[in-house]
Amino acid sequence: MGFSLLDSVIVISYLLGVTLIGVYIGRKQTSSRDYFLGGKEMSWWSVGFSIVASETSTLTFISIPGLAYKGNMHFLQLAVGYFIGRLLVSMIFIPAYYKGDLETAYDFLGKRFGMGLRKFTSSVFIVTRVLASGVRLFATAIPVHLITGFDYATSILIIGLFTLVYTYVGGLKAVVAMDVVQMFIYLSGAAVSMVLILDHLPNGWSDVVSYATANGLDKFSMVNFGSTDSILGFLSSPYTLLGGILGGTFLSMASHGTDQLLVQRLLGCRTKWDSQKALMLDASIIVLQFAFFLVLGLCLFAFYGGVPFQELGLKSSDEIFPKFIVENLPVGLAGLVVAGVLASAMGTLSSSISSLASSTFLDLFKLTARGKDLDAKTEVIWSKRFTLLWGFILIGGAMLFTDTKNPVVEIGLKIASFTYGGLLGTFFLGLLFPKTDQRDAFAGFIAGILAMVVVLSQTSIDFTWHTLIGCTATIIVGNLSRLIPRSA
Repeated sequence: MGFSLLDSVIVISYLLGVTLIGVYIGRKQTSSRDYFLGGKEMSWWSVGFSIVASETSTLTFISIPGLAYKGNMHFLQLAVGYFIGRLLVSMIFIPAYYKGDLETAYDFLGKRFGMGLRKFTSSVFIVTRVLASGVRLFATAIPVHLITGFDYATSILIIGLFTLVYTYVGGLKAVVAMDVVQMFIYLSGAAVSMVLILDHLPNGWSDVVSYATANGLDKFSMVNFGSTDSILGFLSSPYTLLGGILGGTFLSMASHGTDQLLVQRLLGCRTKWDSQKALMLDASIIVLQFAFFLVLGLCLFAFYGGVPFQELGLKSSDEIFPKFIVENLPVGLAGLVVAGVLASAMGTLSSSISSLASSTFLDLFKLTARGKDLDAKTEVIWSKRFTLLWGFILIGGAMLFTDTKNPVVEIGLKIASFTYGGLLGTFFLGLLFPKTDQRDAFAGFIAGILAMVVVLSQTSIDFTWHTLIGCTATIIVGNLSRLIPRSA
């Protein structure tokens, strides 16, 4: 049916609306604590919804239905691990964070091991987050390009500039508030699409079941025990039960326990209990959300008669949902769903900008001679400068990929998880091994990164195992370093 003038008006209204509301909500910032932590007075439910929106990129919105379209429901095994990982973070990490008045995830490492490790881990986070977020911003422009026909550069600018405005002016309060709005917008868009598909099918849900189970298919399958031919073969099998639960658990502990992108929100809650409630709200919603998007993929499979996506003229299963949006949504609803696509993109991007700025200011700049003893007003000025800086860097970085094909993008999206194992292992050294010191932590962290270099370059081990491997190497080497005598 195409993208109409009304659809364009809806999208433009959404962009202007969230920007103006975000600016209004966060208009009063009196210190860097207000700007980056919301004054540590944000409600637990808004933080919980915000975390969901932050980790739900456009790639999730588009790719998860595609996974079910070409495969089955095995991805849910990973979601179970995600739930367990968040539960462990709420039990182990959050109590440790609220023992002191921490400002960032790496502030904990500074207090436990020393400022050297705080600066080092924060710097590693900044480098990997910039690379991953720049590529991710380009990737989010792909469905916008497919749906609206805008070129990649225009799509990136639309997402980037509107997001930067309310992030720059409003700080974390605006980011969290808009995340809540954006979560409900993208879920509403996806729900409307599912209702229309079921209404279009002659027998509704029965047709979805029929196509998902026809000709020996079992697209409702949720459990995959994996190959048993060899250990390497098992580790290389995607979405296995053990890999999903263990890998998802460790990946979730790393992302929600050590990554400033998400820890920043948890530190903005009023109390430890509020922070724990926020994280468990996120854990519950995220499992339901993945299940919902997978079922949407099965509905699309029935809508297109159960044919492979290649027969529809598509290069990737990621294109199946954008194809449906462009060709089948009635006037007005297409605009709502595109607003949902933009919402998922903006929620992730605003979180990246804010976390990069907070880590740069609080972990690095504020510890320098120039950054010490600033008054509250000057702190806010510098905080906004770093927000502006990282916003333009991410937008510019995404522009560099406008002529890049998918394989490089896929590599780029793995960058953030490259250091997750080392970071998680370092936090465990600080939490669970009281006799380790800064030298041990440095040795372990570097070992975790080197372990990932070997895994990525020399093996085909599935990504679900990467964080566990890096974490294990970090803990082992950190404890071995403790046994080596110090020189006098």
